[in-house]
Amino acid sequence: MINLALMSAFVPTFLFVSITPGLCMTLAMTLGISLGVRRTLWMMWGELLGVGLVAASAVLGVAALVTSMPWLLVGLKWLGGAYLVYVGLQMWQSKGKLAIPEAGEVRQISAVQLFSQGFITAVSNPKGWAFHMALLPPFIDSKLAFWPQLLVLLSIILLLEFASMLLYASGGKALRMLFSEEKNVRLLNRIAGSLMLGVGVWLALSGQ
Repeated sequence: MINLALMSAFVPTFLFVSITPGLCMTLAMTLGISLGVRRTLWMMWGELLGVGLVAASAVLGVAALVTSMPWLLVGLKWLGGAYLVYVGLQMWQSKGKLAIPEAGEVRQISAVQLFSQGFITAVSNPKGWAFHMALLPPFIDSKLAFWPQLLVLLSIILLLEFASMLLYASGGKALRMLFSEEKNVRLLNRIAGSLMLGVGVWLALSGQ
């Protein structure tokens, strides 16, 4: 059904890659600061769907077709990057739905918005497509049934990705609790806003 030797090599390889700070991990930490872990889960579900789609596409060869249309990825990454920069600027000024509300303020951001943010960030990163194209195919044993192997690979990827994002979001929440006094709300918003700005610029410039 699966090649245990290949899978045992894949787990530490992807764990190292997944836990390394990147676009989605930085986004998870930022939202952990501003929204807490529970609300950040919606972003995580979107990101996991995006990562699963990219990974499956890489193994099925669809990624090669997508990367042959660079205008599509360029458009997605600039759109996603511009949105994240806009959100980061608002957070820096303690404005917008993602900023930590100051005393007496109530802000709401929908689950759909958070889900979309995670999905767009995952699928619009050209380096993510290139990485999965290079990493995943070698771990498919051509002598064994294809679909069970793909299912196991995707399960491992999603599990490790979720665990890593949860770790980063929890770190963001801990940072928020550390600076929980009202006078530090603006400082936390600026930290989260700076991280979001960084993610947006990173996304827009990735693959250049």
